[in-house]
Amino acid sequence: MLKTALPILLGVFLVWFSYHNTSPADRKQILFYIKEADLFWVGISVLLGILGHVSRAIRWNYLLEPLGYKPKIRNNILIILMAYFANLGIPRTGEFLRATALTTYEGVPFGKGFGTIVTERLVDVFMLLLIVIVTLLLQTDIIVAFFMERGFNFGGIFIMLGAGLLGLLIFMVFVRKSKHKIAVRIKTFIKGLFDGVFSIFRMKYKWAFLLHTLLIWGCYIGMLWVIKYTVPETLALSMGPLLVAFVAGAFAMATTNGGIGLYPIAVSKALAIYGVSTVSGDAFGWIMWISQTLMIVVFGAISFLLLPLWNKDK
Repeated sequence: MLKTALPILLGVFLVWFSYHNTSPADRKQILFYIKEADLFWVGISVLLGILGHVSRAIRWNYLLEPLGYKPKIRNNILIILMAYFANLGIPRTGEFLRATALTTYEGVPFGKGFGTIVTERLVDVFMLLLIVIVTLLLQTDIIVAFFMERGFNFGGIFIMLGAGLLGLLIFMVFVRKSKHKIAVRIKTFIKGLFDGVFSIFRMKYKWAFLLHTLLIWGCYIGMLWVIKYTVPETLALSMGPLLVAFVAGAFAMATTNGGIGLYPIAVSKALAIYGVSTVSGDAFGWIMWISQTLMIVVFGAISFLLLPLWNKDK
């Protein structure tokens, strides 16, 4: 119960905190930017989001086909939209809903369906880490200078990271050599994860899978990129600052339900590194978050209605 309620409460608190830490004049200006946002660019952002979900639905079948299943793409799209909608309410329930709906409407056993979803998530984590690395390489000087101005001790951070990696290495060696039943379960779980990831390279359509993965993440970045045209102060931003904002927003999405409260703050703080005012940064973050959340709510709700109607025989 606490695990479910805590992200929601955190998000609500952050909305309240953000509201009370802006002056009435700033709130009025942020609201003005949101109301006056060019709907053309907002619409392009939403279309890119939908394209990303369609691509994800197609890519899902590349993981399911080696298992002997080929669900309808239409059903995959509706199931994915339902899952994202469910995650707005209770984090991670969407993954179980996806596997359950796939069993109900396409006859794919729950375990197999859920395994493909875990593999998907591992690929997504890898892609996010890749984007983080590219962003750090492109913006190293600016990011390091920003943190050093605020007294961050990078030596201490590297020592902590080194100690963490050493601890992980010791733990892995212990698990590998141990015969304890818990260690055996951990080894089995890790082996299953690696098998799932490396099965990508053995699949029939691995290059199509890779292209769709790049398309999905290209759509995610593109969704944020076009929103820059809705706020005057962000018009001139290049890809570097927007990648920093994208990474900040991605971690915010993982912290609270759908990034509620935290997403606009994280994006605004990231853009502030490049001299974007708090008002413009907040407006940018809220426009992005509102448009994409409304897309999930509207199309997710429609999917809940359409999926059983289009599969009456199931």
